[in-house]
Amino acid sequence: MTKLFDDASILVTGGTGSFGKSFIQTLLEKHKPRRVVVYSRDELKQFEMQQDFTDPRMRFFIGDVRDRERLLQAMRGIDYVVHAAALKQVPTAEYNPTECIRTNIDGAENVIHAAMEMGVKRVIALSTDKAASPINLYGATKLVSDKLFVAANNMAGSRPTRFSVVRYGNVVGSRGSVVPYFRKLIQDGAKELPITDPRMTRFWITLEQGVDFVIKNFARMRGGEIFVPKIPSSKITDLATAMAPGLPQKIIGIRPGEKLHEVMCPEDDSHLTVEFADHFVIRPAIRFVVETDYMVNGLNEQGQSVPQGFEYNSGTNSHFLSVEELRSFVAAA
Repeated sequence: MTKLFDDASILVTGGTGSFGKSFIQTLLEKHKPRRVVVYSRDELKQFEMQQDFTDPRMRFFIGDVRDRERLLQAMRGIDYVVHAAALKQVPTAEYNPTECIRTNIDGAENVIHAAMEMGVKRVIALSTDKAASPINLYGATKLVSDKLFVAANNMAGSRPTRFSVVRYGNVVGSRGSVVPYFRKLIQDGAKELPITDPRMTRFWITLEQGVDFVIKNFARMRGGEIFVPKIPSSKITDLATAMAPGLPQKIIGIRPGEKLHEVMCPEDDSHLTVEFADHFVIRPAIRFVVETDYMVNGLNEQGQSVPQGFEYNSGTNSHFLSVEELRSFVAAA
């Protein structure tokens, strides 16, 4: 277990979200931080979170990532930042593009500048499989965000701040995702489950796995890389069957901005992709002032280049969950 966070101050943007709460709980239980700061804009969610998180090391800042001045105040004395704040709903972003841009792109830039200004040591930004070869606005804004965080390592210059990105797929049971949506339909006595397309596949990760991956990557990171975990895929029809065996499935068509399959390591980035035992790393496409060897990470794990044309795709993934495995996966989440 990394000692990186011992006696350190950590700030989580979007800290009242599913990831933020799970990440902070893990920090408090398994590490010894001096201070943990929740930075988010919803006072009700912060109030509710304060009822569950009564640890004296907790701090709560009301603020929006669109507000650079407030971020500067919040990051004073902070050692590590997890940037989890984002507008994430694909259809919502399609209908409200400017709002998505202001939070996901302008907000990312504000986090970067505040972190450099305040001398934060390391920043990890959470990304999504939808940022790889994006076809929707949400994915496009997260791709821009990824590029900003990668390039920020050059902008930092002689300052100590280093930035990396973690990209993973759908989190089982997270708010707004398909699992709680299906569960509510089932509890409400639905006669059928809506399926956008029977061919559709998705990557899956549990909240606990996502948190552990981010924590480990703070120790692994050199700065500028995109970390991608090796995780299983499933068919959306198998997920519906696992959650409601025997319940009919109704095909309703793909929603605005949705893909049949998700990609986490695009084919066009295969020359930059390095494979490790349990994850991939996408190296920066740009050259940094300080040359960095991404074949060996901060934990001295050794990687190797993937073949040209390699793509990490949910539809061609070597690991697919069976209906029974999905049932256990959902129950565990």
